[in-house]
Parts: sequence; C-alpha cells; structure tokens
Amino acid sequence: MNTIGFALRLTIFGSSHGPGVGSVLDGCPAGIPITAEMVQREVDLRKPAPGIGTARAEEDVVQVQSGLLEGKTTGAPIQFFIANKDTDSSKYQAFRVTPRPGHADYPALVKYGQDHDIRGGGQFSGRMTAPLVAAGAVARSMLETKGIRIAAYSQAIGKVADDKEYAFPEIAENRFKHSTRAVSPRVAALMEKEILAASKEGDSVGGIVRCLMDGLPVGVGEPFFDTLDGELAKMMFAIPAVKGVEFGAGFSSAKMRGSEHNDPFRITNGEVRTETNHAGGILGGLSSGMPVDLKVAFKPTASISREQRTVDLSKKENAIVRVQGRHDPCIVPRAVVVVEAAAALVIADLSLRGGFFAR
Repeated sequence: MNTIGFALRLTIFGSSHGPGVGSVLDGCPAGIPITAEMVQREVDLRKPAPGIGTARAEEDVVQVQSGLLEGKTTGAPIQFFIANKDTDSSKYQAFRVTPRPGHADYPALVKYGQDHDIRGGGQFSGRMTAPLVAAGAVARSMLETKGIRIAAYSQAIGKVADDKEYAFPEIAENRFKHSTRAVSPRVAALMEKEILAASKEGDSVGGIVRCLMDGLPVGVGEPFFDTLDGELAKMMFAIPAVKGVEFGAGFSSAKMRGSEHNDPFRITNGEVRTETNHAGGILGGLSSGMPVDLKVAFKPTASISREQRTVDLSKKENAIVRVQGRHDPCIVPRAVVVVEAAAALVIADLSLRGGFFAR
C-alpha cells in the first residue's frame, strides 16, 4: 500500500518517469502555519550538490493544490504535486530482460509482469521521496508549534565516519552548510573526497544518517504494535536504499552489560532526565523525555557505470549489464532531509494519536 499513518495519513503517488510524483497529507489540524514557500525550501534541500551529485536541468517545483490558505492549513487534505521533467526513458527497456543488480527490477517483474513501469525505477525510485519531503514540511511545522525539533546529518559516508557527539543546536545550525551534510567542515571535506574517488572509478558509496528529535513529551508512542521506535523504523525502511536502523546504542547494546546500558535517572532543573542515552530516548516503545537518537544506514547507490553480472531472462543465461545515464555516486547527502521529513511525519502522527496536540 502507498499510505502510512493513522491520525495523520500520508499517501504518495506517481512514478519516476510518469507525468509527476505527489502526495496527499490527510488529518492535519487547521491553523498550522505553513506556506508553499516553506515547503519549497525543504524540497530544495533534497537537490544533489554540484560535483558530488548529478545535476538536473529542471528544478523540482512543488504545486500545492489544496489544504493551504493564507499561510495556514485549512484542515482539508493537503495535496502536493511535482511534475517530472528532463527524463529519458529509452535506456530502461533493456532492464526488462537484463535486470540491474541492486535494483527492484527482477522481483518487480516477477510480481507485476511486463506491466511493471520500469522507467527510472517506477514506483521504486528514490524520486518518490520528493513528495514525502513536501508533506514532511507540514509535519515539521506542526511539531514546532509544540517545541519539537528535528535535525539530521551525515554521520558516515563510505569509510569516513564522524564519531563526535554533537549537541542538538550544533547539528541544527551546521548540517546544511556543507554539500555532504556533515556537521564538521573537516569531515565534510573528507566525505567529499570519498564520494569523488568512488565516482572516478565508476562506483558508489553508502553511509549513515543520524537524526535527533528533541523536545518530545514523555509518552509518545502506542504500544504494543505501534511503538515509537517501531513506527519510525517502518517509515525509515520505506525510504529506498535503507538497509539498517538503530536507536541509541543500537547493535552495540548486545555487547554491553545491563549496568552499562541502563540510563540512570536524575533530576535536572526540576525535570526527570537520564545521565546517558543508550536507549535513544525510547523506553518500552514510548518517548522517555530524552532526545530520540536514530541512525539510518543507506546502501551504496545501486546504479553504477561499471559492467555488472546479471542474467538474460529471455535466454535464461548469464549476461553483462552496464547502467548508463546520470546517477549520484552517493545518495546520503540528499537523504538527510528525507530522514528528517519521515521522522517528522511519524512523530506528528503519534502525537495526534496520543492527544498531545489537544493539550
């Protein structure tokens, strides 16, 4: 299904090389401050950077077709549409016979047959995240009215990793200053070199986006099956190329003892806080009052210019395929704003379900 959420429902539609892509956000309360310009600014952050990304001849222009009036939400469904331009579908028909490694071509052809829209990856394309970001701009504005803020950054690209712990304000202020979406200028430069080195060899690299959600009230989440971490994980795995999600100490928790992993409670400025945040701000599927700390792992871009081994489905024999055209050697920098938008949509939905917007 192409709809996610319960109280705040997001539906995405379109395909990579069709007339366009879009989304409908239903359930947003009336009176949330948001303008078309604010939405456009968020979508613009998804653009590839010159040098480390592939340039597009046309910008993604967001059309807001309903739900906003005079700078506020009306309470009606909000519909966004982004026209597809500058597309070349001619190179994709060959992949019906020789599916690309790392792409959804083969399982989609088996599931849908020759009716599958393979152009640009169709509904499996990363382009589907553009309308998600548009809807996320509204969710972000909803949350900001309650003092909830979200900021993500590139923590790792290829073999370059930034293990420094940053305070939320530092991430929020610096994450979009560099093309790689790193916080540190030094790390940003190393990440750029890593991407360019892979690109020069006709290859690609993946990485990790770290996302912090600050200001959540205690108790956001709906156990047993709609927990805060469960819903966030589901949304993140809907983003193309995501292969791993962890919260707080994540998989490192398996190597720790309880005495190390447990976050001791303390009273700080009259509020209950924890000395550490190994739990990533979530206990029992509910927000604990600490920042929610989420890491999302992205695989290397599947489309590379090197020759790759595949099969010829018509001949039932092994074959070679080369992917032509423009492809980002690393999607991680573009994914930072996508992760932020996806997180905002989940937090806004669960906050509505928990009655936090009625308080």
